[in-house]
Amino acid sequence: MLRLRSQQRTSNFLRINITRNIPTSRTSLFLGSRLIHYGASPPEDGVYDVVVVGGGHAGCEAAAAAARGGARTLLVTHKFETIGEMSCNPSIGGIGKGVLVREIDAMDGVMGRVTDKSGIQFRILNRSKGPAVHGPRAQADRELYRKNMQETMTSMPNLTVRGSSVEDLQIDYNLNCVAGVVLGGGEIVPTSHVIITTGTFLRGMLH
Repeated sequence: MLRLRSQQRTSNFLRINITRNIPTSRTSLFLGSRLIHYGASPPEDGVYDVVVVGGGHAGCEAAAAAARGGARTLLVTHKFETIGEMSCNPSIGGIGKGVLVREIDAMDGVMGRVTDKSGIQFRILNRSKGPAVHGPRAQADRELYRKNMQETMTSMPNLTVRGSSVEDLQIDYNLNCVAGVVLGGGEIVPTSHVIITTGTFLRGMLH
């Protein structure tokens, strides 16, 4: 049951705060000396409701949204340390993307919150022109943004983060639906929903 609190304006982004009564369970799981799980404890039966592949901007928002909805969620990314990694131009928003960030914010996304914690400059572009072309933009400290995004992901109830590659999808051809993902080491993680957010930096292609 969602409970909407009053609207609050922080920095340049309008936020609608949404709270949910979900217990928090945080843990870290080591394999030898290597940490493989971050955040919430994995489900006892090993089955996730949602698996998100890729820990960029889209992957973090998708995983956070699923976890907020109460789904047992796994975010799989090559390296935990690169979650929240920004490009060489560490800006959030702008003429076009500023609208997108506000829409994400209105749905209780994490990008606006993390930017508020990590921003070093906030301004409205095109302020001398009409309101239709005003664009909220924030410049963020790259290290702070990465740190705050990682803390946000690992402190979120229902969300487990794992450092690994996803090599294939497990398909149930009898039901014509996804049944899991195959990790780099051959391990199969059962799930009924997979969200692929691998981006384009590695010339990724879907067929």
